[in-house]
Amino acid sequence: MNILVIGGAGYIGSHVTRELLDRGHRVTVFDNLSFGLRENLFSDADFIHGDILRYEQLVSACREHEAVIYLAAFKAVGESMEKPEKYSVNNLIGSVNLLNAASETGLKYIVFSSSAAVYGEPVYLPIDEKHPLNPENYYGFTKQEIERMLSWYDRLKGIRYASLRYFNAAGYDVKGRIFGLEQNPQNLLPVIMEAACGMRKELAVFGNDYDTPDGTCIRDYIHVSDLASAHALALDYISKKDKSLTVNLGSETGSSVLEVLETARRITKQPIPSRITERRLGDPAKLTASAALALSLLGWKAEYSDMDTLVKTSWEVYRKYLSV
Repeated sequence: MNILVIGGAGYIGSHVTRELLDRGHRVTVFDNLSFGLRENLFSDADFIHGDILRYEQLVSACREHEAVIYLAAFKAVGESMEKPEKYSVNNLIGSVNLLNAASETGLKYIVFSSSAAVYGEPVYLPIDEKHPLNPENYYGFTKQEIERMLSWYDRLKGIRYASLRYFNAAGYDVKGRIFGLEQNPQNLLPVIMEAACGMRKELAVFGNDYDTPDGTCIRDYIHVSDLASAHALALDYISKKDKSLTVNLGSETGSSVLEVLETARRITKQPIPSRITERRLGDPAKLTASAALALSLLGWKAEYSDMDTLVKTSWEVYRKYLSV
């Protein structure tokens, strides 16, 4: 299949691109390189330096492809609460542009990078796809609204979609082929890696008074190589079944901030300074996934998402920057 990967030069996007290429698809990366990196581009994929806010660029790109993997979004939870305008323009208007471009060109398949942030504070655990949607931050709100738009364009325009609700992506390509560092990371593991190799002074732990065993937030971490395979399987599903789907992607286990930190200290053999600071607005205490539906519909389950593999594959990339 001829696939357009929007945001394909980014951290997750580069892994998805590599997975699709490995499966024999023809891939074009569409990225404005605001967060993506040229070093994440592959010689066997085409590249369009484009922006989702430029509608005609999207129309031109969609016209040449059968499907889109849509990963372009601003995703910093804290920033989304301070700058909702920025997230409205990029995440929401950019998505409207893509849906309209797909409609105009007859493109029928979109795999969307959604988020567990659509759920908000959990009513029960593990979270499944029937859990109420009540995002506690503006980033999560934008993801929920995009899902709603996808559902309408499915009904009205016949555009089939897969909405993949990620939990916390981490790690690096298990075959060691991707080396571009995530730019201005907000997620825990790359921040720990930066502290381990001296790129930042310390790790800020946002709160230690949550209702969890050690007082720090618990999250479900999923290896980016597992995420990448799910995108390929989801595209196969919606194109062959001619129906849309929404599934969680997680490891079904949870690790606290301090547990991840101690694993990283053990594997990297670095002290990794840390400091307890105030809670971050919009952070639930605990999020863990049920991925049973992804297993049932896609035959997918996490293979590389144990914490040791997550840390080891990350450290393989970051350790060359030790004491930068």
